[in-house]
Amino acid sequence: MPDDPTNGEVMRRLEDVRQDLKEDFRDLGTRLDSKVSMERYQLEQQARDGSTAVVLERVKAIEAAREQEAEQARQDAQKLADRRAADRRLAFTAIIAPVLMLLLTVYINARGAGA
Repeated sequence: MPDDPTNGEVMRRLEDVRQDLKEDFRDLGTRLDSKVSMERYQLEQQARDGSTAVVLERVKAIEAAREQEAEQARQDAQKLADRRAADRRLAFTAIIAPVLMLLLTVYINARGAGA
């Protein structure tokens, strides 16, 4: 019989177990209170996805604008090159061709007058 606990010792052990259970339930309640409901999680995820989609749309719009600006710059450069070529043709026809015609006329007149 000496190995059997006394009634007081049993009560102390039961009180300790009860106190441990109370603490465990309190901790469990605290943990459950800190958990997020599935509805709230889904709403937050949808909001995050929506804002990500908005950012992606803005990035695509910026990229499209840059590509359009680059295309416009290429077109402007091509127009400038075409204008320079036209100016060179105009300079040739307006200045150099008449001078060559004048020299040719003088040469022909000089050869004809000497013959």
